[in-house]
Amino acid sequence: MNVFNMCGVNIILFLIFSLIFDQTYKVCTRNSKSDGALTVILEFLAGLIILVLIPFFDIKFPTDIKIYILWGISIIFFAITDRINTTVRRGVEASTFNILRQISTVFILLAGILIFKEELVLKKIIGAILIIFSNILIFYEKGVFKNNKYVLLGVLANITYTVAILLEIDLANYFNLPMFIGINLMIPAILIFIFNRVKFKDIKEELSLNNKGILLINSLTWGLSIFAQIRAYNLGNMTIVAPLCATAVILNVIAGYLFLNEKDNLLKKVVSGIIIVFSVFLIK
Repeated sequence: MNVFNMCGVNIILFLIFSLIFDQTYKVCTRNSKSDGALTVILEFLAGLIILVLIPFFDIKFPTDIKIYILWGISIIFFAITDRINTTVRRGVEASTFNILRQISTVFILLAGILIFKEELVLKKIIGAILIIFSNILIFYEKGVFKNNKYVLLGVLANITYTVAILLEIDLANYFNLPMFIGINLMIPAILIFIFNRVKFKDIKEELSLNNKGILLINSLTWGLSIFAQIRAYNLGNMTIVAPLCATAVILNVIAGYLFLNEKDNLLKKVVSGIIIVFSVFLIK
């Protein structure tokens, strides 16, 4: 499909899909009773939907068993990340969650320096410090951290996400992309269902509590946002794609204000969003 072969189009699609995904996820958590069951529903459905794009890309599989082992381990960490993030999304605003999520960039940078012996570049260090500062600006108020529990959970989710990403670097290139994304979503959903001891009655109750249209839109945009972002990185220059994708933080601040009534600390959020975009530009 030619539209998926254009970097600019994929960046625009990512911004649209990720914005809708983040906003609708917050709506779902407001109506939800079980974080585990909600994650299972949204994630499994997202993986199932993205599979419809399989015929538009080459069917291919790697022959090296190590690739499957790395993929399997990364999927476990993705499952942990996605499960924790649902609880974090419930406890903080959609716009705030996006700012907190950027801490993973700092962890990836540190891993690159400590594990992969990448060069210690001053502008990258400044970028990392600015991302941390943007989070302090949002969560630190009157001598204490607001939403302390959710901030700590968010940091933990960023750590597990970093591990998953480091294990999965470039693995998508060995597979049919929609199939790769679909499995990356459906298997974590199954793992959460098993190890979080989610019952079918919990899933049934979540379906009754939430607007099914919102659930469907969220699942659709979850898979498509991942797909569009990966395509953008594959087709474009990272130093351009990364900062443009990071503008999703600012868009979520605006959307949260307009649609979710997230009006507290609006100026701080905007400033933090701008700082993060600049930070990602420095780091990438």
